[in-house]
Amino acid sequence: MLLGRGGELAAIDGLLDRARAGRSGTLVLRGEAGIGKSALLDHAAGAADGMRVLRGTGVETESGMPYAGLHLLLGRHLDRIGGLPDAQAEALRAALNMGGPEAESDRFLVGLAVLTLLSDLAEERPLLCLVDDAHWMDGASAEALLFASRRLDAEPIAVVFAARDAVAPECAAPEFVAQGLPELRLRGLDGDAAAALLADRAPGLPGHVRREILAGAMGNPLALLELPGRGGHGSAYERILRSFAERIAALPEPARRLVLLVGVDDLGDAGVVVKAAGRSGAPASIDDLEPAERAGLLRTTSDGRLEVRHPLIRTAAVREATLGLRLAAHKALAEAYLERGDVCHHAWHLARSVTEPDEHVAAVLERTAETERNAGGNAAVAAMYEAAADLTPDPAERGRRLAAAARASADAGLPERAVELAARAEADLPDPLARAELTLIRASLADEQDRAGDAHRLFAETAASVTGLDPRTSGYLYFQAAAAAANAGDFAAMDGIAAEGVRLGVPNAPHLRALSRVFAGQNPLADADPADGVAALRELMDAMGACYAPRDRIRAGMWHLMIGDVRGAAEVAADLERRFRDRGAIGLLAPVLMLRTRTDLLLGRFRDALTGATEGARIAADTGQHRIRLYLDTSLGQLAAIQGDEERCLELTEEALSRGLPPSNVHAAAARSLLDLGLGRYEAALERLADVVAGPTRQGAIAALPDMVEAAVRAGVPERARDAAAWHADWAAQTQQPWAQAVAARCAALLATDDPDPLYSKALDLHREGGTPFEQARTELLYGEWLRRSRRRNDARARLHAALEAFERLGAAPWTERARTELRAAGESLTGGRDDPAARDDLAARLTPQELQVTRLAATGLSNREIGAQLFLSPRTVGYHLYKAYPKLGVTTRAALARLDLG
Repeated sequence: MLLGRGGELAAIDGLLDRARAGRSGTLVLRGEAGIGKSALLDHAAGAADGMRVLRGTGVETESGMPYAGLHLLLGRHLDRIGGLPDAQAEALRAALNMGGPEAESDRFLVGLAVLTLLSDLAEERPLLCLVDDAHWMDGASAEALLFASRRLDAEPIAVVFAARDAVAPECAAPEFVAQGLPELRLRGLDGDAAAALLADRAPGLPGHVRREILAGAMGNPLALLELPGRGGHGSAYERILRSFAERIAALPEPARRLVLLVGVDDLGDAGVVVKAAGRSGAPASIDDLEPAERAGLLRTTSDGRLEVRHPLIRTAAVREATLGLRLAAHKALAEAYLERGDVCHHAWHLARSVTEPDEHVAAVLERTAETERNAGGNAAVAAMYEAAADLTPDPAERGRRLAAAARASADAGLPERAVELAARAEADLPDPLARAELTLIRASLADEQDRAGDAHRLFAETAASVTGLDPRTSGYLYFQAAAAAANAGDFAAMDGIAAEGVRLGVPNAPHLRALSRVFAGQNPLADADPADGVAALRELMDAMGACYAPRDRIRAGMWHLMIGDVRGAAEVAADLERRFRDRGAIGLLAPVLMLRTRTDLLLGRFRDALTGATEGARIAADTGQHRIRLYLDTSLGQLAAIQGDEERCLELTEEALSRGLPPSNVHAAAARSLLDLGLGRYEAALERLADVVAGPTRQGAIAALPDMVEAAVRAGVPERARDAAAWHADWAAQTQQPWAQAVAARCAALLATDDPDPLYSKALDLHREGGTPFEQARTELLYGEWLRRSRRRNDARARLHAALEAFERLGAAPWTERARTELRAAGESLTGGRDDPAARDDLAARLTPQELQVTRLAATGLSNREIGAQLFLSPRTVGYHLYKAYPKLGVTTRAALARLDLG
């Protein structure tokens, strides 16, 4: 029993009980060294009756080796990888350097593979995963485990991480960031518990000694266990380390060597450790471990590995050993691993066996990096090239290796690391074109990370530096610089960059001019001709016809939207979504869902917009794509506005407005204005939209101009919207899209000084050619209102009924009420409604967005595993959502789903 830890023990026991009952949970234990984190993990392992236990530990000396921690945690179950979906299996094999077909070790796909593997293991019996010293775990392993932990839901799985707080300089450790996961912070024991623990450990202490130890330990359990009988001064942490160091020093020399070798290795393979001990000194055997085990310093795990009994033992062993002994230990381990055929661990330990630049060791690391590349392990490639660079004497070679590390980091989805490595490499690279390639990495990542201002400056500076050497590369960089400036909302900078490229005569000068024209045409009420902006955009789309890079295709889809081609954009989104789900390319799926959500909103597929945006926002948050998450939040905000959910609309649009990042800030303002319009707050809607179209960042404002027109007319100041209506009409005419021309005709009808009937009729005729149901319903409503005021009640009722039916179908509550009010004013007696039991039942509305996604896929005949691979969920979580959905839909079998109308 752990004294004074009743609350903590209850939290862990509750976590295990819930896991046994089929509900997943994760807990992060935090606290200073010696506070009892490892003891709580031991308690969890001992209390895990009927559960499978996986246990791993972060090792400081191996924290730079990607996926070393994952290999240690999953080692005994790697034979199960073959049962994973193909893309996941290939990614995990590549990450763990297990050979097989060459594949990209996409970091998010690795996390999904870990999730599926843990779920598979939990199918046999509940699973407990324990990770000690998580702050020292390599970043790739930690990210994969955290990714999986955040997606656990209905599995009998419990995960507990233990991480140290850096509360004092002598025990500083990297921060273990586990955003969004529950945490339990351990404090020192209270006075009674501390006194009881000390009395149990050392019952015969004199009173003054007991008081001194209690005061010095400050409730730290390990200090209370280690300090009795040991004098000295310093912090509890330092005194604990000295206690362990004294125990190590008292061992026979072969045992001391073995403790040090276990301390600097991550695998703890007994055969390798004993063989290395013989290479670093006198011959050693397995029997030489016994003194260290009796002294409570080492233990053997259930799978035969050697490990220290407490993480601070490793710290003490490494710190107390001389530099020569530490280097000899690493060299001996390098040789032992080479004999085993483990070139990866051989290279890592060889790198740690030298203290000065060494071209031989650097070359070994580079060769091993290329071996890793052939297996698809980009994170490992990056780490090894960086280590090789650190040991490279020649500056140019060092720069080349750092550049390779930067490229591999970018390919592995490690943007911050890639930027840092690229910046270091540039200082050593003499070739301007090589530096330009690195700048492209830095600037592209900055653009993706919401630092578009930094991105366009980097792109432009580098473009200018290589104009005379490679005009084509220079032109490409100028185009990227101008596009990044547009993303930042700095249209003056965009125009200046484009003009500079044109002045220098780069080969793609026409494309630079076209880009300036595109964004000039996107600014309402500017001097530029909107028709010219659409024409310029078509020129760029034609020029991009041969570009098939994934992000180029996503950009092309967004360009379809900018020229009003909603169905074209929807086709691009659907095609890319299928491809990326099949490949498990979760990092690319978020921007595709951004595109799909916008098309779903325009096409009136509001339920699909909700499911897609909800999933996309979650993926974007997990993958650090903050600009895309913001965009998706504003799309959800627009949906909330249409539905009249004011609180949710305001919440989802707040961040975009406060950050002022286009086009999300414009979309957020438009969503709030649409909310105001639906609720009858016309002056508020007008003033907000007037500020948008007059502001410096108007990208994306075209779609809101019709709202401005309606708000101005209803507020009694139609003259304030005439310019906006004319601008929108010019844009709509150039797009040649019926739905856009229909909305333009509606705006003209609202502003007409004579009979608007022909304009409303024209608008409805154009709407019927296909397009946007919500906009058509708004036209029906406005036409019906005008007909009623013109005393044409029968005609009005037909239009208003059409509007009411559409608004009810779309769930547009405030607009539904407006249509009902108009029908009553037209003499209609209304009963029931969409909420009436007699109204048409909407099965899909009964489900959550996640349940709807799962049931739709299940209805097509996909298995839980196949659905999980597509939605980045575990198979068991898929089953849980189906279990929740069945009673809501009134079915009991999977086959019955295929007969339901799920929208």
